[in-house]
Amino acid sequence: MSCCESAKNQIKDGWFREINDMWPGQHLALKVEEVLSCEKSKYQDVMMLRTSNHGRALILDGIIQCTENDEFAYQEMISFLPLCAHSNPEKVLIVGGGDGGVAREVDKHPLVKQIVQVEIDQKVIDVSKKYLPNMAKGFDSPKLDLKVCDGFEYMKNHKNEFDVIITDSSDPIGPATALFSESYFSLLKDALKPNGIICSQGGTVWAGVDYIKNTLDHCRKYFKEVRYPVASVPTYPTGQIGFFMAALNENADLVTPKLKLSNEDLDRYNLKYYNSDIHAACFVLPNFAKKILYG
Repeated sequence: MSCCESAKNQIKDGWFREINDMWPGQHLALKVEEVLSCEKSKYQDVMMLRTSNHGRALILDGIIQCTENDEFAYQEMISFLPLCAHSNPEKVLIVGGGDGGVAREVDKHPLVKQIVQVEIDQKVIDVSKKYLPNMAKGFDSPKLDLKVCDGFEYMKNHKNEFDVIITDSSDPIGPATALFSESYFSLLKDALKPNGIICSQGGTVWAGVDYIKNTLDHCRKYFKEVRYPVASVPTYPTGQIGFFMAALNENADLVTPKLKLSNEDLDRYNLKYYNSDIHAACFVLPNFAKKILYG
């Protein structure tokens, strides 16, 4: 089945429907004005939509990756949470992030000197550069070294090298499946410097909390301090997304930001969601989730 044929199955009566077994019994729908692009890469279906109210939307294998309307919430949180929790995040690795949004945010942090990004799918990069220029401008950062390759293989050959590693992956299907495995967390540990911090896309407790618990357990085998902060992103499943955030140092305080941004900083960096108060607050979970994830 071609990408366009697959799209026709999800776009009916002018609405794109994100239907997937990962969030059974529910789905989000976006009103579609135009299908701007629909291509099949070596790894996945890559579709770009122009929606009526959410701007352009990037869809990978039938799942919403970002919309122009609310992408900043996710990009800022997955980037600034680990960067501001680290005392000196000079060298950063981004795994995934083919739309450029995380690179855009990491570039803003004043202590970051070098960014390496590994994205497996050139098609995602190309489509994002064409249709999502406000996100893909992250690729223009002078700090960035972009490599189109497998993140797994890259980290096998780069040990004890990074202060922060951010994994901006799609959900655990297709090429992203391996990024939620126990072996991936082992690679992350080895690629970090002694006081390193990781932050990875972590689904939602409202659909798949047991899967999140299993992934956190994988993470706990290699990291001393493991937390699960959350953010509000309206076009993600259930309107919320969490992150697997962890540190090698058992005394690391991930909740209190080392770099606290002033109102002037927030304006200078054009931060629309992240601030130091949200950094601390986002680790507070509802009782049911806290009991399952932390025991």
